[in-house]
Amino acid sequence: MNVNKLIRDRFFPHIWCPGCGHGTALNALLHAVDELGIDQSSIVMVSGIGCSARMSGYVDFHSMHTLHGRALAFATGVKLTRPELNVFVPMGDGDGLAIGGNHFIHAARRNIDMTAILLNNRIYGMTGGQFSPLSGRGISATTAPYKSIDPDFDTVKLALGAGASFVARSTTFHVKELAGILKKAILHKGFSLVEVLSQCPTYFGRRNKMGDAVKMMQWFRDNTAKIGSNKLEEHPDYLPRGIFRETNAPEYCAEYARMSAGAREDRI
Repeated sequence: MNVNKLIRDRFFPHIWCPGCGHGTALNALLHAVDELGIDQSSIVMVSGIGCSARMSGYVDFHSMHTLHGRALAFATGVKLTRPELNVFVPMGDGDGLAIGGNHFIHAARRNIDMTAILLNNRIYGMTGGQFSPLSGRGISATTAPYKSIDPDFDTVKLALGAGASFVARSTTFHVKELAGILKKAILHKGFSLVEVLSQCPTYFGRRNKMGDAVKMMQWFRDNTAKIGSNKLEEHPDYLPRGIFRETNAPEYCAEYARMSAGAREDRI
């Protein structure tokens, strides 16, 4: 393995805070790409704004750093014009389920062939630690000094309800599991959503007394369980991990190409 060829050395060391889980998620993605032997010139990474969006600047792929919440819209345009490309879309809480929420549900509904990686650290880190749609009730944040009263989205259930044909969840503690899931997501022909529980010790951990990065990762270890495991049956309050859906469904770009070909034949 040689993942160094997949990164832009000149942008390292990265600007993520010490202990941030996003670097671990990037590492898992790079190993997935390397193990699959994908030609990096066939990959386009499209990101929006936020801590997660910095990922597109660190990889030696074709990349687009776009508008907040609009990464999936830009990625849709890329995929429709160049359907042969592998499109990756790293997103944070805002890009995925706040300002970008509408794009998220429609990209899933259309089943556009791309890999959406939602890095869920339950906070807006880059802009100062505001609470997000993934924070949940009782969470302390700069915009919730008396604790948030908002319920959080369940990303997996939302993706399933929107019609995504591949839906999975893992954590930055379970890095080998995450890399394996990402490989399957990349190979899947359709909209693939991989939620990654990622620690933010700078804002979320500090404000909510969850400790440093190590302790936050230990929380992922101790409060999640694989789908179908005895551990999950014994502790139904644990967050389930694994692949929740992996099914074949008509892919949007292929259907669009068929429709366009039929329309051209009708005109002749």
